[in-house]
This record gives sequence, structure tokens and C-alpha cells, in this order.
Amino acid sequence: MLLRLLDEEYTRHPFYGSRRMKKYLGECGYSVNRKRVQRLMQKLGLVGMSPGPNISKPHPQHKIYPYLLRGVDIIRPNQVWSTDITYIRLPRGFVYLVAIIDWYSRKVLSWRLSNTMDAGFCVDCLEEAIQLYGAPSLFNSDQGSQFTSEAFTGVLLNNGITISMDGRGRALDNIFVERLWRTVKYEEVYLKQHSNMPDLLMGLTQYFQFYNQERWHQALDYKTPDEVYKTARGGGAKIVDKFNGTGEASASVLENWDSAIPLEYEQSFILN
Repeated sequence: MLLRLLDEEYTRHPFYGSRRMKKYLGECGYSVNRKRVQRLMQKLGLVGMSPGPNISKPHPQHKIYPYLLRGVDIIRPNQVWSTDITYIRLPRGFVYLVAIIDWYSRKVLSWRLSNTMDAGFCVDCLEEAIQLYGAPSLFNSDQGSQFTSEAFTGVLLNNGITISMDGRGRALDNIFVERLWRTVKYEEVYLKQHSNMPDLLMGLTQYFQFYNQERWHQALDYKTPDEVYKTARGGGAKIVDKFNGTGEASASVLENWDSAIPLEYEQSFILN
């Protein structure tokens, strides 16, 4: 029950850290100390969108690449792709969903489900995206061991793709995939309450087809990701630093992101 509540509240308020989550669980009638909340959030792979401890830890022997997207104008398809992993609850446990998205068009290029967190399903997802759509100029991910592994970065390097990785504790650096997870969970996962992995697989297959081919996006002037990707018109974005200071302490906002109301994370909303 606690895991379900944390997952749903994080989807609604991804900037909440452990202190706010502890308060939220208390309002729900659960007296839980902050350390337990932190352990549960770590189990779910959740981190508030604010500077703080990084719970997506790379392997100590894996190379970490710098974040290269701050201030970059996204002006064409296949300029920047990014990826991330999220958890999805099933009645008998959790499964893991990885997806690759094109920043210009919001198109989901490839995705995979797995019941383990090894790098293999992420590599398969990446190889499929490259096979279907060619290689992007730049690929962004977080510092999780699946994405820092030689198996994953080797595919990128062998295809001449520049690698970018989020700064520690900066969930907004990969905001397009964070936004995708919120959309998928509210429009498919929470609504359908899939009972098992085959049922979830079928549901996500249908949903991502709808998302790419039929779902209109306000930020794309009510076009679909497929249309914008194919025509190279109507997309784009830019990540900018909102505050001066060090990269670790500053906050990022996204211009022209897919929301009914343009969202800017003011300093007062960056919460622990």
C-alpha cells in the first residue's frame, strides 16, 4: 500500500522529496519515519526534482559523461534522443519499463518491458530504435548503471552518437521522459489496472501506438508526434538554466514542453 501511494503521489508531484512524501503519507493515515520513506522511494527509483542525493547510482567502474544539453536549441528530429526507466506496479510485484523518446517530436521510438533491472533490455531497446530510425546526433540518459554500462555506451559510440548524462540529483535534465511516464501512468496504467505482464504488454503496445499516431499534443500545436517527426515541423524545445550558480545547485526549466499550462519550476517549488 505504501509503495502504491508513493508511486501515485510522485506521478502527481514529481518534485516531492522524502520530507514531503512523509507528510503526505501521514495525511493518508500512515505514520512512517523519513528513513523508511527514503528506503521505499529508493526501492521505487524515485527522486524529487531538486538537487540532492543521487539514488540512480552508476557502477563505480563505469565512465560518466557530462551533461551537454543545457542551452541547446532542439530544432530537428533525431537531434537528441533520451531514455529512462520507470517502475510499474502489478498485483504480484513490479516490472520495469524503458523507453527512448525523440526530443523534437516527443515520439516514442522504442520501448521494452522487463522483470529484471539488467542492462540487456535497455540495450535491446536502443538497438531497435537505431535500426528503425537511424542514429541521433546526441543521446541523453541518467547515470544509472544500465546506461553507463559498456554494453549500452558501446552501441552509442559504435554508431557515432555523442553521449550526454544528467547531472547528479537533476531529474529535470531528462524532463521529456519524466513527462512521458506521468502521461503513460495516468492515461494507461492507473486507468487499466493490468493484472499481469502479458496484459500490460498488450495494453502498452496499444497505448504507445495511440500516443504516437493519434494523441494530439498542445506543445506540438495539436499535432501528433508521428506527424511532427515525419514532417520536421512544429516541434522543438530548449533546456535552460533558470538560476545562476553551479550546475549542481541551479534549477532547470523546459521551454515549450507538453503541458496544458507552461510549467516553470520556481525556486520556491524545488522541495526536499
